[in-house]
Amino acid sequence: MAPITRRAFAGSPLLVLAQTAPAPPPRRLLESRIPADLLRRAVLAPAEWKPWPKAEEREPWQALPSELRAAIVAAAEQHLGRPWPSLTASLFLEYARNGNRSKYESVRRARRDRLTLAALAECVEGRGRFLDEVLDGIWLTCEESFWGVPAHIGAQKAGNTLPDMSEPIVDLFAAETSATLAWIVYLLGAQLEKLSKLVRPRVHAEIRRRILDPCLTRDDFWWLGFGGTRAVNNWNPWINSNWLSSVLLAEPGAEQRTAALAKIVRSLDRFLDAYHEDGGCDEGPGYWSRAAASLFDCLDLLHSASAGAINAYGVPLVREMGAYIYRAHIAGPWYLNFADASARVRPDAVLVWRYGQSVQDPRMEAFGAWLAAQETDPLALAVHESMWRSLQSLFHYRGIRAASASARPPLAADVILPGTQVFAARLREGSDRGFYVAAQGGHNAESHNHNDVGNFIVFCDGEPVLIDIGVETYTALTFSPRRYEIWTMQSAWHNCPTINGVMQAAGQEYEARNFRAEPGRVSMEIQAAYPAGSGCRRWRRGLELDRAANRVLLHDSFELERRESVEWHFITHRAPQPAGPGRVLLDRRWLLAFDPSLELHVDEHSSEDPRLRPVWGPVVRRLRLRLAAPPARGEYTFSVGLA
Repeated sequence: MAPITRRAFAGSPLLVLAQTAPAPPPRRLLESRIPADLLRRAVLAPAEWKPWPKAEEREPWQALPSELRAAIVAAAEQHLGRPWPSLTASLFLEYARNGNRSKYESVRRARRDRLTLAALAECVEGRGRFLDEVLDGIWLTCEESFWGVPAHIGAQKAGNTLPDMSEPIVDLFAAETSATLAWIVYLLGAQLEKLSKLVRPRVHAEIRRRILDPCLTRDDFWWLGFGGTRAVNNWNPWINSNWLSSVLLAEPGAEQRTAALAKIVRSLDRFLDAYHEDGGCDEGPGYWSRAAASLFDCLDLLHSASAGAINAYGVPLVREMGAYIYRAHIAGPWYLNFADASARVRPDAVLVWRYGQSVQDPRMEAFGAWLAAQETDPLALAVHESMWRSLQSLFHYRGIRAASASARPPLAADVILPGTQVFAARLREGSDRGFYVAAQGGHNAESHNHNDVGNFIVFCDGEPVLIDIGVETYTALTFSPRRYEIWTMQSAWHNCPTINGVMQAAGQEYEARNFRAEPGRVSMEIQAAYPAGSGCRRWRRGLELDRAANRVLLHDSFELERRESVEWHFITHRAPQPAGPGRVLLDRRWLLAFDPSLELHVDEHSSEDPRLRPVWGPVVRRLRLRLAAPPARGEYTFSVGLA
């Protein structure tokens, strides 16, 4: 195994290198369809590509719905005349000093949002009222030493300190900033030129120095996927989509443009290589919007910039990756959320809708339209961190509003993703009434991994009963070798057993085996998810949705070499109340039934963290069912039903 170095890890959103899955073999799914020669012939030069009307083309902007235009202008007006927040050196160093990344990131995000809103407001209104605001935002951004965030600066040779401007590092947010500025200059270039002829050259010079040159000349950014030693994750398509926008809008040289586009296609193939044919996203639905959806952004950009000559929507895996988002939908705002994903997600409705249209998936298209129906705020539906997505949403606003009037979510009855080993079942297709259960196998080196092989969740009538907690606010500890000291990452705070006092371990070798699923039931062996010291020879876990009785059954059977104790864990945010031997009520609505010989203990943990409280409230609970002196072989069944 290669030695682990700080530079190799470099602040990526994966686990430490030793716990990251190796790179899979290449399949060249895109490169075989989009060769460099096609890119050279088909992609338009920046001066020729007109994907959206520019600000001086007033008719399309004035034709946008009045409520949408009013919402954008009103939001931007709130900032006019106010001082811009500062990104100080001491604020940047907070991450290195105490691990806090949220303070700097919130200020940085406020600056980007303010600039985006001002630019869109000027395009919508067209009176010059927001031009100085746009100018100030552009200039301040160009003056920043680093367009990314402190948590990612460790990739530079100087290490985890202030940015070294002689070594531009391309992270998620540096690339996104580049694309934002490129789109603003595309939309408002003529107006900005009247303020100063130096604005456009300055923006393009910064984009070249920070993004275009390093991305084209360096192959050692881990997210490119060219190292051959580790699988990539959402960083790959997220950065590539913004690099792609920057190339299409700001790279005048034909040869450099073709070389960059070919490299992007080759890099995206490394992302696709990491996916199983079922399209399952091991990072969960919360990251889908920057995984499969960012891949779609890339394909959409290439399709647009080639006037339709480049069309990779027909790749079967691309279609399956899109379908994951509605397959992971439980009900309302709830999604199955294994790993770091939150249980409450708000996908970009227009993006989902257009993705479904492009890959000809009517269920996905309908899901996107239904998502739009849930958004009553025009701003929330139409304005996003990505300028490309915002422009898509603005100019498809009328269409999706019309489509959303009668749309319903698919609510698949059965979901089986054998590659990522994810299973889900609900009482009946198209309805959130009754019980729903989801479970996963997999291994403990997946992207954004928690030690959670064999974990499951239970919902009823669209509401959570047994939960996956998710992840707290990211800190330096989250992506360090000490990740599994965090309580939310440990198997003991998932619906997994603790065997002889031993929790699951991290690493790809800690995995589920013999995963088998069919409609309504799943089984797997999870003993390999535990280190040898657990004393477990075999642990077979089975879950079943008993549709006839509207209940969920958990069947566990085991063989032990050591017989000190076994604990089953059931995680909930509901209030438990013992209701006699082998019975616990949850919020007086649901009943957990179990063998009366098991001892019930209830642990509470604060969930006041800003990422958790909006989802679960101030506290989550762990029901521990303890079996002291277990037999060498045992079988136990648990049920969750209506009270």
